[in-house]
Amino acid sequence: MGIQIVRYRKSRKISWGVLAEENIIPISNEAENLSDFLVDGVQEAREKLVKEDSEKVLLEEVELLSPVTNPTNIVCQGVNYSMHRKETGMSSSRPPYNMIFGKAPSSISGPFDAIVKPEHVQLLDYEIELGLVIGKEINEQTVITDENISDYIAGLVITNDVSARDVQLTELQWLKGKSYRTFCPVGPYLYILDEDEVNEIYNLELLLTVNGEVRQSANTDQLLYKPVETLNELAQTMDLTVGDLVLTGTPGGVAMQLSTEELNCLTSLTASPEEKTKVIQRQFEIGQYLKVGDVIEASIASPDGKIQLGKQRSVVKELQLVQNNSI
Repeated sequence: MGIQIVRYRKSRKISWGVLAEENIIPISNEAENLSDFLVDGVQEAREKLVKEDSEKVLLEEVELLSPVTNPTNIVCQGVNYSMHRKETGMSSSRPPYNMIFGKAPSSISGPFDAIVKPEHVQLLDYEIELGLVIGKEINEQTVITDENISDYIAGLVITNDVSARDVQLTELQWLKGKSYRTFCPVGPYLYILDEDEVNEIYNLELLLTVNGEVRQSANTDQLLYKPVETLNELAQTMDLTVGDLVLTGTPGGVAMQLSTEELNCLTSLTASPEEKTKVIQRQFEIGQYLKVGDVIEASIASPDGKIQLGKQRSVVKELQLVQNNSI
């Protein structure tokens, strides 16, 4: 069975630990970043879990931080679920190409940190996604198969690909619209898979609520471009190192809703500013975008409950009211 790694702060000290029911067993590994921790921290975690005399810290006594740390790279898949493609004006069928884009690593925040809304952003959206943490270097010589993928995926995390749609839609800049600080809550747990659990990547349930209302509910078996295929494609494009993060795409249920005509208008080089403004204005009328004070909760788990990535809880706040320090 896999294990749940946490990174936490207690008495101003940041440490690594492994979850044991409602307790954390501290790990002596003092790595400052995830890539260094993965060298031997996982082995120590497994050993301490089976020791009866291991020190324990109550979960409620600590502040859980993002288990993914800087420096890292964040690589994202776009529109990788049929329902999300349909709700954004695209064909629901699998496209001929895998949409890949980046997200600034400075957007990473903790699983319970505030999502800070920049003053000029009005169309703030949520996107629950399964995150894959890279466990072994991937380069142009790498060939990943169903049999060896466990060598390359160190673990799984919950991520929320928070997006400023008014930036993304009007400027057509995905990197900018998705990279504001705090726009990538990660954690709370880094779930380290056992080798016999790897196939469970394709059977995990994603759930996101806003103020208690279910907005997104899906299963990773609906992914159009799955991890083996995606990682092989990335291997032919770029190098990935230990501790890098790959976001696998969000399912349907986001606030943004576009018809095919509206999508064509926004991406057209000939559409007038007035036409594009009209499309953006309709987004304001939808009423599903995040507002200051909204509470977003996100969880990922296997249907049988054996794999649990925990639950995020984020509150939307104004920029000037909050400062996060959990990276």
